[in-house]
Amino acid sequence: MIKIICGPKGSGKTKQIIDAANTSAAEAKGHLIFITDTKRYMYDLKRDVRFIDVTDYNVAGEDALCGFIKGAIAGNYDNEYVFVDGAARIAGKPLGEMAAFFYMLDKVSELRNLQVVVTCSCAKEDLPDFVAKYL
Repeated sequence: MIKIICGPKGSGKTKQIIDAANTSAAEAKGHLIFITDTKRYMYDLKRDVRFIDVTDYNVAGEDALCGFIKGAIAGNYDNEYVFVDGAARIAGKPLGEMAAFFYMLDKVSELRNLQVVVTCSCAKEDLPDFVAKYL
C-alpha cells in the first residue's frame, strides 16, 4: 500500500512523514526504513527507524532511486514500512515524469506486503493521476 503526503514547499510534509514514521515505530512488528537526501532530520526519528541518506551513496536519477529502494528492501525480509521523503527531489525529475517509479513502488509494496509513504511537493489538485490514486 502506498500513501502520499502532498503539499507545496514549506507546508510541513517532512514533519508529517517523520511523525508517521515515529508513530509506526511504536506499533510495527517489522523493520522501518526512512529514505531522504539530507541528514538534517536524522535525530528527529526514533532509534527503531533505519535512517538512510541517499547522498552517502551517490543516488542520482529515477532508475538509481528505484534500484536503491529495492536493494534496501531486499536487505531484510522483515521490512514493514518504507518512508521516502522527497522522491522527485532525489530523482531530479518533475513529479509528472515519475510514473515508472510509482509503478515500481506499487509492485514492490504488493509483493513484499509493505506500507510505503512518499512525500510529494505538489498541491493535491495538481498531482498526476498515477500519484493521486494513492491519496
